[in-house]
Amino acid sequence: MSTCCLLTVAVVVGVAYIFRHIVVKGKRCTSEAKLHGKTVIVTGSNTGIGKTTAIDLAKRGARVILACRSRQRGEAALEEVKRESKSNQVVFMQLDLGSLKSVRSFAETFLKSEPRLDILINNAGIYMQGRTEDGLGMMFGVNHIGHFLLTNLLLERLKQCGPSRVVNVSSLGHNFGKIDFDSLNTHKALGLGTSFREIFQTYCDSKLCNVLYTHELAKRLQGTKVTCYSLHPGAINTELARNTSSVLQLCLKPLTMYFFKNTVQGCQTTLHCALQEGLEPLSGRYFSNCTVRDVYDKAKDDAAAKKLWELSERLCGLA
Repeated sequence: MSTCCLLTVAVVVGVAYIFRHIVVKGKRCTSEAKLHGKTVIVTGSNTGIGKTTAIDLAKRGARVILACRSRQRGEAALEEVKRESKSNQVVFMQLDLGSLKSVRSFAETFLKSEPRLDILINNAGIYMQGRTEDGLGMMFGVNHIGHFLLTNLLLERLKQCGPSRVVNVSSLGHNFGKIDFDSLNTHKALGLGTSFREIFQTYCDSKLCNVLYTHELAKRLQGTKVTCYSLHPGAINTELARNTSSVLQLCLKPLTMYFFKNTVQGCQTTLHCALQEGLEPLSGRYFSNCTVRDVYDKAKDDAAAKKLWELSERLCGLA
């Protein structure tokens, strides 16, 4: 091989190394907070960054509630979280965010059995079309409405235990999102298409809902000791795409293995928003790579955020 070719290969390898170890790995949560006597709920904590987040919080002494749809996977995760954290203060409670009945049942059971709630981490998310049992678009229903209802049902307990926090895991994809209120009013869905582009658009729309919801929630929490934050965890090698085609998953595998964060790296911004001291003045803001970020006007539109809140109240029976 010529010297020129060797030099080119060296440069490519060097750039890849820098990208992976500086850009991909990202910042780490630096908080050393201990959570003895505190209770945390993490939705979708049977896999991915949710499970890794739960392990970290349990290691800090928190009582951690694993809120997961699948009992089998949730109970398996329970044993793993206990083993990895060396804590017995970990509990599995079944929660299907695609069922408003299940959300209400979870909240009722939690409020009867648990005296505290200090941190609520709305982590669960799906990437697939379809309908929930309540007739909502699947990604709108699970990624937004389920968490919206859950948070509202638990708000009084969060206020009683303040200072407390709500952490909503969104995505950089919210930048590409839009809220079609006509579609929501007519079809109870952000989009109906089934092509790759249309499904991706609907996912981004649901993530914009997360950011707008957090923006409005912060306003409604003013004067309380509860604060809230939304975040982009980074591109992460998790099971989020498990419902996509096997061909697409195969094509993405080399990319996700090398250029995406692992779950430990991916949960750092969640932990930062949940634990970092002094974030209270930034309630309602959006974070990425453990840093507060500015968002486009559409993600902090007061009128759209209020409209989404009121529509969400009607759709989940709170209005």
